[in-house]
Amino acid sequence: MKVLLRRDVKGIGKRGDIVEVSSGHARNHLIPNGLAVEATEGAVENAVTQKRTQAAREAADRESARAIAARFAAAPLDIVAKAGASGKLFGSVTSHDVVEAIARQHGVEVDRKHVEIPTPIREVGSHTVHVGLFADVRATLTVQVRAG
Repeated sequence: MKVLLRRDVKGIGKRGDIVEVSSGHARNHLIPNGLAVEATEGAVENAVTQKRTQAAREAADRESARAIAARFAAAPLDIVAKAGASGKLFGSVTSHDVVEAIARQHGVEVDRKHVEIPTPIREVGSHTVHVGLFADVRATLTVQVRAG
């Protein structure tokens, strides 16, 4: 029996796939639990339209993320932090500080969980930070820390 998966099902397929399964498995498990629906013509057309729409949305989001990554690479991020005379910071620059600076200087909201600081920023100067913008798009930022 052909069914259209409404959710990812381990060992069978991903959401939106049309797969052939045994009639018993479909009627006793997949359909009653809301994991699949019978693959009628209308359901298949609806699934194809949804996949096409989602693919177009993902492509647009990916291009937007690439444009933002290019903006990040073009201009360094300035962060002012309290520091001593030797250039050592009182504390360190965190991902929260980087996210606030990105929002203030570039107008882009980024989740702080997607900010990767390879080594703790504890000194005044130039540092490199990586930001995940989309599933396969990562931006490398230059963070310029100044004493304030």
